[in-house]
Amino acid sequence: MALSRDLDIVLLGPTGYTGKLCAEHIARFLPSDLRWAIAGRSAKKLEEIRREIRELKPDRLDPEVLVVNLKNIELDSLSKRTKVVINCIGPYHIYSTPVVEVCVNNGTHYVDVTGETPWVRELIAKYHETAKLTGAIIIPSTGVESAPPDILSWKLVKCIQDKLSVGAKDVVIATHEMKTSGASGGTLSTILNVIGNYKISDLAIANDPLCLAFTHRPNAMKLARKTFVQKLFGVRFLPELGILTTSPTEMCDIATVYRSSAIMPEFYGRNFRTEMLVKVRSTLIGILVHVGFQISLMALLLPPVRWLVKKFIYAPGQGPTKEDSKNDRVEYRGIAVADQQAAKPYRAFGKLSYENGPYPLSGLLLAEAAMVLLKSERIAKNFSGFLTPAVLGQEFIDRLGRVGVSIEIKILDS
Repeated sequence: MALSRDLDIVLLGPTGYTGKLCAEHIARFLPSDLRWAIAGRSAKKLEEIRREIRELKPDRLDPEVLVVNLKNIELDSLSKRTKVVINCIGPYHIYSTPVVEVCVNNGTHYVDVTGETPWVRELIAKYHETAKLTGAIIIPSTGVESAPPDILSWKLVKCIQDKLSVGAKDVVIATHEMKTSGASGGTLSTILNVIGNYKISDLAIANDPLCLAFTHRPNAMKLARKTFVQKLFGVRFLPELGILTTSPTEMCDIATVYRSSAIMPEFYGRNFRTEMLVKVRSTLIGILVHVGFQISLMALLLPPVRWLVKKFIYAPGQGPTKEDSKNDRVEYRGIAVADQQAAKPYRAFGKLSYENGPYPLSGLLLAEAAMVLLKSERIAKNFSGFLTPAVLGQEFIDRLGRVGVSIEIKILDS
């Protein structure tokens, strides 16, 4: 980043549901002398956000207000002024390709909370090589999709590497608890738009776990082996994790973790395989979740169904109130098997938990990831292009621990 930049972070889209939570986290927890700005289309709404932030922490530097439309000429000027862009404007495949393009061209680091795997694949194909040349670090999917399973997988592998100096053979990550008062309007709108705007063939490609690993070594990578019963009914049992079934966020999460393993193959190991699942109370519920999810996806392919669903969801920018969300909680658990030639190889167990909901967690993850990109000499020296949250490594985990995200790892008895 050779340009002279007067801002550390620009938060694009702070008036949306997740964007506002990210702005609040920055105000509460990031350094008070941080040079930052909030950017969007409505000066009035931006000023309202700035006033609310000032009330949260009056002694910190106010963010600058930047009024921008999503046009390349305005975005180009914005991206040249800042070191990192946090982008909360979705649906990303509709609005945010120009944002990524100017960041890539100007060597500006970038994070977002997209779960739109077809769009991420398009961006990697188009901009990855240019980003490597300019030094830009682009990390999509840094919210609940898909940072928690990605960094928990990384930490499990690191535990095995530290103890045994080998990679992992199998890693299973389960959403153990996702206690939430509901999805935001932006999330639901994005799901409907992705299904409506992409061809079925594009969605099928994005459903391949290796769909984001194509810039590295996909031919050498391995997929988790599933039994016939698991393929048919979606259910699996692991003693450490319980009864598991198909996860609604599997497409994004598993593609992100496999890309992490492709970016760092020596660390993860040549036989690395992974699965992303969700814990349920019983086998019957697991079957119903799996079948219901498949039926729902097929139904949403029909335009009349998508039109009807839009009548009953929050509008974009809206979501559950803080009062409704006060008992929300997020927890992931995972198990990793060491790549050892032994009858009972070592296994590592991990847990990531946060005593709040997925949207505050996403805002937190964005802000703390941006700070790692600002401060890390290791990352700036060794990486560029389209990366994943796992690349942020222990620096990211340490920052998360200071703001309430607990990550616990232990080796299990063999």
